[in-house]
Amino acid sequence: MIGGPYFVLTVLGVLGCGIVAGVFCGFSTFVMRGLADLPPAQGVAAMNSINSAAVRPAFMLVFVGSAGLCAVLAVVTFVLLPDEGTVELLLGSALYLVGSFGVTVVANVPRNDALLRMDPGTPEAATYWRSYVREWTMWNHIRTIAAAAAALSYMLALT
Repeated sequence: MIGGPYFVLTVLGVLGCGIVAGVFCGFSTFVMRGLADLPPAQGVAAMNSINSAAVRPAFMLVFVGSAGLCAVLAVVTFVLLPDEGTVELLLGSALYLVGSFGVTVVANVPRNDALLRMDPGTPEAATYWRSYVREWTMWNHIRTIAAAAAALSYMLALT
C-alpha cells in the first residue's frame, strides 16, 4: 500500500479531481441547460459573467492546483516506481492532465474567448450561442468524465 507523503499526495489528488469533476458535472447537468433556455443575449451575458468569475482564486486553486498535483504524482511515480498502484497513478494523472486540464485549454477556453468578444445583443452572438452551448457542453462532458475517472483511478491506487 502507498504510504507516507505519497499517500497524502494521492488522497489530495482524489479530492482535487473529485471536486473539479463535481463542478464540471453541475455545469453539464443543469447550469448549461438553464443558460440555454434563456434568450441568447441573456445567455451570452450570463456565461461571460460566469467565465469571469471562474478565473478567481477559489476555483483556480483547485483546478490548476489539481493539475500541478497530477503532474507531481506522475513524476514521483516514474521516479519511485512503487510496487503497487503505478498504473492507476499514471492513468489518473494522464486522465486529468489531458482529459480535463488539456481539454479546457484547447476546447473550452477558446470558445469562451470567442463568446467574450461578441456583443451579447447581436445576431452574430445569437447564432454563435446555439453552437457554443452544444459544443462547449459536449467538451465539458469529456472534462467531467476525465476528472471523475482520474479521481477513481487515484482511489484505486490507494487500495
